[in-house]
Amino acid sequence: MGETWEWSAAAIGRAVAAGEVSAREVIEGCLARIDAVDPAVNAITIRFGEALAEADRVDERVRSGEPLGPLAGVPFTVKENIDVAGYATTHGVPHFRDAVAAADAPPVRRLRAAGAIPVGHSNMPDLALAGNTTVSRLFGETRNPWGAIRSPGGTSGGDGAAVAAGMVALGLGNDSGGSVRLPAMFCGVAALKPSYGGIAQDHRVGGAEPSLASQLFAVDGPIARTIEDLELAFDVLAGPDPADPRTVPRHPGEPWARRVALCADPAGLGVDPQVRGELERAAAALADAGYAVEEAEPPQLAEALTAYGTLISTEFGLRWPSIRRLLTDESAQHMELTMARRPPAGVEEYLAASAARFGAMRAWDEFARRYPLVLGPVYARRPFDVDPFDADQGLQAMLAMRLCTATTCVGVPAVAVPTGVVDGQPLGVQLAGPRHREDVCLAAAREIEARLPVPTPVRTPSVAAP
Repeated sequence: MGETWEWSAAAIGRAVAAGEVSAREVIEGCLARIDAVDPAVNAITIRFGEALAEADRVDERVRSGEPLGPLAGVPFTVKENIDVAGYATTHGVPHFRDAVAAADAPPVRRLRAAGAIPVGHSNMPDLALAGNTTVSRLFGETRNPWGAIRSPGGTSGGDGAAVAAGMVALGLGNDSGGSVRLPAMFCGVAALKPSYGGIAQDHRVGGAEPSLASQLFAVDGPIARTIEDLELAFDVLAGPDPADPRTVPRHPGEPWARRVALCADPAGLGVDPQVRGELERAAAALADAGYAVEEAEPPQLAEALTAYGTLISTEFGLRWPSIRRLLTDESAQHMELTMARRPPAGVEEYLAASAARFGAMRAWDEFARRYPLVLGPVYARRPFDVDPFDADQGLQAMLAMRLCTATTCVGVPAVAVPTGVVDGQPLGVQLAGPRHREDVCLAAAREIEARLPVPTPVRTPSVAAP
């Protein structure tokens, strides 16, 4: 099976529960791997000093015969904007460097209860506002361990890079338009963006409750090297929690038709030929597994994109003076480009955008009755570095992730799964499914993974030079 840092979360959980390896050995291996590769990758911002003590407690439970969760001894990272008790939730900026969390956020608490062990915070761009890069004022730049490009994607790039490089088996990030799915594609791993209300979370910043768009769009989700690991993590994370009034019970798993809509070029704005090639390979894999695949595009994508942009730019526009002072000129550029393209709206336009979002949700749900799965690009271009920031390239990057944006707007689940490596750079696809049916997406992603395996972790990270 190789060294423990190479193991999947499922393999670690089984071996620790069976007493075949101790949780301490797993965490010691994880910390040694971080020592060996993180100086080049820079994914971990701070290590949690209690990790070995937590491992010892897991081992004591094994010896005493106590029941253990499915993630016993599994090391995981936590994005810098998710609370871990006793550590600052910095959001990557100096303003929050001393904002020490009093308690774990709901997903951290649930992962711990299942036996998983947080080993450190992971890097993210300032306030998660930098698109497909991961550079923060406090912790610098995280680099892609594959080395073909520098960027590991964003904004959960620290988690994506850490998982791909074998530092941890799981990463806990969040996604409000592609932020776990982009790092998954850029780093050759897998990620789940759950449905709105699928996973309990707490996204208060400095104690302030999130405004409407931040309530509707941002969802916490896992990054892993295997679909099985995503399934295990979601089983642990999903379901109601008094800390989050949005969460709903797991949907019963009634069967759905094995029918897939291949949406290779969402909204007809163009797709890279190599990305299209990976979509065709994934479609063939699903057809081989017995799925009926037809070319079709979900309805009202343009309306969903417009509604998303209007809601986001309006809320950020109202608060921009206070947010802007926390950012550098560089880290403000992505959001300033967004607001320049779609200026903050007045009340009537904002209300119309909220209605358009609801109409797009209704249309997607109706479309899912015929096509329970949508197969499309995570990123419609080959991954590339936007450095120094160029407005044209920034716009291309925003448009490239348009299916991520649309699925976030309508609140449906999506799984990013790698499909191949082209010229040293991983590529992949995403599968979006019916609302609250993450299992439908994950089952199809398993079939692609089985037929198009991508080797991770990267044994010897080779980061691109600045």
